[in-house]
Amino acid sequence: MLDDFFVRALLAGIGLALTTGPLGCLVVWRRMAYFGDTMAHSALLGVALSLFFQINLLVSVFVVAVAVSLLLLLLQKRQALSADSLLGILSHSTLAIGLVLVAFMTWVRIDLIAFLFGDILAVTPADIAFIWIGGAVVLGFVVYLWRSLIASTVSPDLAEAEGLKPERAQLAFMLLMALVIAIAMKIVGIMLITALLIIPAATARRLSSSPEAMAVTASLVGALAVVLGLFGSLYQDTPSGPSIVVAALALFVISLLPLGSRIIHRSPAGDQT
Repeated sequence: MLDDFFVRALLAGIGLALTTGPLGCLVVWRRMAYFGDTMAHSALLGVALSLFFQINLLVSVFVVAVAVSLLLLLLQKRQALSADSLLGILSHSTLAIGLVLVAFMTWVRIDLIAFLFGDILAVTPADIAFIWIGGAVVLGFVVYLWRSLIASTVSPDLAEAEGLKPERAQLAFMLLMALVIAIAMKIVGIMLITALLIIPAATARRLSSSPEAMAVTASLVGALAVVLGLFGSLYQDTPSGPSIVVAALALFVISLLPLGSRIIHRSPAGDQT
């Protein structure tokens, strides 16, 4: 029989994987992997502010991620630097500021390793409820905004001409990413969130023939990676968060085999894989 903590870990990980699948596809299509890194690194600043002001951790991480997203949009409109330069500045700056703040708080003793790499085996029933309810909200907004998100990915100008408001879609996408980062931090940790977003989506891209199929496949691949990673962690006594990412990587490698390459997928941007 599986222990209660392991069942909770499975439920939490699968709930997160189902949520990150469609968002990961959007990240891949928009070539915004570095944006995921930036959002993940900003989570440590959220942790530091949560400890300093003694507020809820998830709320603090979400607020910081939203602030970073809005700052990025503002700086992009000013066109002072390229997008990748801005992401690099924000990514490393928020991570460094968070580490410095933690160092200053000598009265607080925290395990940074737990925040960096997560502890999915320590999730509580309340965490599971938050993950599934939050995930349902995120997926609901993704479904509602799917057409505008796809159109703005293909061509922002065309989306604007069709009245789909690509800027609003971009802002909504960033807010949804911020919420997912806040949810995922406790499970896979700050350093591994981007991997859980990108790798299942990249795997699904090899196995899907439409954007919708890719989004569903990415969720299923992520869920399978969670199951394989957790059971591998259980039997091999390895860290759970990294084990999930390694399982996702193994599935990606399998998708590169000739059997998986028979399916040719066109992304919303029109490129073949």
